[in-house]
Amino acid sequence: MTDFTQTDVDAPDEAPPAEPTPEAPPGEAQVAEPEAPAVEPSAAEPSAAEPVEVVDEEALLEPPPPPPVVRESPYDRAGRWYVVHSYAGYENKVKADLENRTTAMNMEEKVFEVVIPMEEVTEIKGGKKQIVQKKMFPGYLLVRCDLDDDSWYVIRNTPGVTGFVGPGTKPTPLSRKEVETFLQVPAEGDEEAPRKPRAMVGFDVNQAVRVLTGPFADFPGTIAEINVDQQKVKVLVDIFGRETPVELGFEDIAKL
Repeated sequence: MTDFTQTDVDAPDEAPPAEPTPEAPPGEAQVAEPEAPAVEPSAAEPSAAEPVEVVDEEALLEPPPPPPVVRESPYDRAGRWYVVHSYAGYENKVKADLENRTTAMNMEEKVFEVVIPMEEVTEIKGGKKQIVQKKMFPGYLLVRCDLDDDSWYVIRNTPGVTGFVGPGTKPTPLSRKEVETFLQVPAEGDEEAPRKPRAMVGFDVNQAVRVLTGPFADFPGTIAEINVDQQKVKVLVDIFGRETPVELGFEDIAKL
């Protein structure tokens, strides 16, 4: 008879018992070990991959550059510019009459501006150099307007106005370059550069003159050359029976 009291199948191995966790002595609280804080990259510290900008201390103390100067051109104003012919010597009166006529006829919205172009000129008077204001184009005025039949009538029938400048009966507006030249607008980048006065020569080649200053004072001579840019002349002075060229300024000679 088979004995069923003992099994033929081996029982599985049992896991070894876990080691007991050491307990703290009585009266002492168990303290957990602190975890190391995670190190985060500081925002102030640039990473190795980013370039570091070096700032000059003196550059920080320098004032910022001034804003660019916006140059206004009279050409960009409302209307167009036209040249009006008048009697020479009556430009100021014609300007005043046209402005009064524009106001009286309520034409301010079509006739905007009347200008007499002026320029600085260097003149020699009494052997002295002086700068005076002269009309750039005697007998002419510039008028800025919206030209139509009404504005044409107001301008053309102003006393002293003899007509518009242009081919036939059609007035021609001025170009930008002409407007900025006549109204003395400085070129780009030359806003601070003073405009040099134009010299009034008043002399001609082969003209007889008298020297006013220097070692040849009171000597007569004849102008051989005129340099307008340098405001100088070459005068042939008779020295010991021989003509000798002498360079003089406009203020150093006078007409005979």
